[in-house]
Amino acid sequence: PEHAVRWLLADNGLTLADVTHVTMARDPNANRAAKFAYVARNPLARIGAAIEHIGKRSRSVPDLLAAACDTDAKGLKLQMVPVEHHLAHIASAYYVSPFESLTAGFSYDASGDFCSAMMARCEGTTVTPLGRAMLPDSLGFFYTAICQFIGFERFGEEYKVMGLAPYGEDKYADAMKRLVTLGDDGWFGLGKGYFGMHGKADDGPRERLTVDTLFAAKMEKEFGPPRRRDDPLTQREMDIARSAQVRFEEAALHCLNHLHKQVPTGQLVMAGGCALNGVANARILRETPFTTPYLQAAASDDGACLGAAYHVWHQVEGRTERFHMEHAAWGPGYSDDRIRKVADESGFAVTVCADEDELVAIASGLIADGLVMGWYQGRSEWGPRALGNRSILANPAILTMKDTINAKIKRREGFRPFAPSVLREMVPVYFEQDVYSPFMMHVVKLKPEWHERLPAITHVDGTGRLQSVDPASNALYHKLITAFYQRTGIGMVLNTSFNENEPVVDTPEQALACFARTEMDALCLGRFILRKAA
Repeated sequence: PEHAVRWLLADNGLTLADVTHVTMARDPNANRAAKFAYVARNPLARIGAAIEHIGKRSRSVPDLLAAACDTDAKGLKLQMVPVEHHLAHIASAYYVSPFESLTAGFSYDASGDFCSAMMARCEGTTVTPLGRAMLPDSLGFFYTAICQFIGFERFGEEYKVMGLAPYGEDKYADAMKRLVTLGDDGWFGLGKGYFGMHGKADDGPRERLTVDTLFAAKMEKEFGPPRRRDDPLTQREMDIARSAQVRFEEAALHCLNHLHKQVPTGQLVMAGGCALNGVANARILRETPFTTPYLQAAASDDGACLGAAYHVWHQVEGRTERFHMEHAAWGPGYSDDRIRKVADESGFAVTVCADEDELVAIASGLIADGLVMGWYQGRSEWGPRALGNRSILANPAILTMKDTINAKIKRREGFRPFAPSVLREMVPVYFEQDVYSPFMMHVVKLKPEWHERLPAITHVDGTGRLQSVDPASNALYHKLITAFYQRTGIGMVLNTSFNENEPVVDTPEQALACFARTEMDALCLGRFILRKAA
């Protein structure tokens, strides 16, 4: 993270000496009683994991920051403020939401400070925790264990379970009720013997981040042997994914209906890795009293720092000023001169657009004609979604487009859907729920009459992971989609992240490299449009 620290300070014209407070979304002293009780009950738990959850000493954060910024730690005056993990999550959503009146807060993930979920009451500048779910009970661990069991064992592949689930049937509902129980107290529990929170991990050299195996042998008695990664996907895995998704949704609804009894309002903020489950998020709006949601763009651990910072702003500094985060473009941006240099030296045919109007006119025409386009504009976006600044765009009405992009560019599993970016004002035209989802946090059913007319973005169950686009969230992107609508009568484009089995591109050089090595047809690099020879 030293790269991010240096960039953030430089981008704002600051040095480390200007910083007064440092906070992290982690408090080793939080929930200590639960941590020690767990170790006492599980003396054979892996010692390293137990120590990690209790908290261990390491090089001080001021020393690490000083080293990253090439300065002397002795001259710094930094007040350290630890913030409990799930409190930071809820703060990350509430303090940048448009809400100031009574709001319910909910956070859930695998774990943080030995806690897997938190309910809270939010009002004014205060977030008040109302209850916690403690380890080993964790919906995040449950979902990751199922992900691993069906062969997606790499870190961060849970989204594949959500994409695979619509291909299956809820055949394992009874088994899932044994894996995840629902209590009268509004919380959930994990069935004993099915999960190993501190299982054996590969301790050898690693090419990528890995996760302990979270399922135990008892799970095989329910589902049979686990799938290995290179084995074919069968109907069994699809059915397990579907049943797990359904049970996950039931548990989330159980918690949120209980939360509403404690915080009777229509306003809801959510965060944590589990809050990225867009299928559950849409169902929450259908089947709970909550009607007005807000989730910020980096709802997982990448955004917990935002909540920790705003907790300090309001609770330590006593500040009352509020900020509403309407877009996700908070990352690096690059100068027109650098972008021009990349375009001029690319070796591709380049059209230089005089202004935005010419850019969107040409780009919308190319997309309408069936070309697959890289769209690189402005600052990089924060969070896991490509929201129109680092995107690959295409015509959603072309029957073969999904297979074309998967085969020629993304090179990923065919069961994974692509997202529609929709003009906000036209969401109710295409979708059964009129949800404002600028950060692509809701998977919503399309109206039946659009399934065959929009085949490239319609998943097998008739849903799409909706991004509603308005001028406040992305003015240029809204202008592009509007131009596409004027040409085609369709108020949306297919949107997928600008990458090929790698992190989303950031620099113009990375965008050009991805464009050059894939079968993308065109690249809008700022106001420069690059085309490959026909």
